[in-house]
Amino acid sequence: MEEQYKRNPNTNCTICNKPIYRRPIEIKRTNGKAYCSNACFGISCRRERPCVICGKPILGGLHKKTCSRGCANKHRKGIKYRLNRPRDKVRNYQRLKVRLLAQRGKTCERCGYDKYEILQVHHKDKNTSNNELDNLELICPNCHFEEHFLKKSWLNKKDWRVGRAVYGASPENS
Repeated sequence: MEEQYKRNPNTNCTICNKPIYRRPIEIKRTNGKAYCSNACFGISCRRERPCVICGKPILGGLHKKTCSRGCANKHRKGIKYRLNRPRDKVRNYQRLKVRLLAQRGKTCERCGYDKYEILQVHHKDKNTSNNELDNLELICPNCHFEEHFLKKSWLNKKDWRVGRAVYGASPENS
């Protein structure tokens, strides 16, 4: 059976340049962009950037800079990772802890707990940028938790017993 309505092409596909017919109002609505298939439309939607090493196009939405592991190794070759790390909080914290351990001993300064591996550095004035040695304290995690969170505990609220009565425990039993 023959096609009844044969249209003459009035525009070309934006991607592959194949002659196609589109209604004039559609051409106007899409500012002259027309596609012959979903595949060509998909290609037009891709955002590609060139690889910083070889220039091969890679998808732009993936936050990649290089197209392959080989290019990534070439890109990483000149970077000196261990030099000039001014804002490395972990290293600074470790240095402070080692210095305090050597100076004040390997026990909690409040309760005397002696597993020094888990001791934590506490700032007495709660200002983490004030790293003066007289402002620092080596304390165990339990003492540290008490220092920061015991005052805010929901158990310190006066009406917590009312909540227990609601859940089945009477206030007289406690």
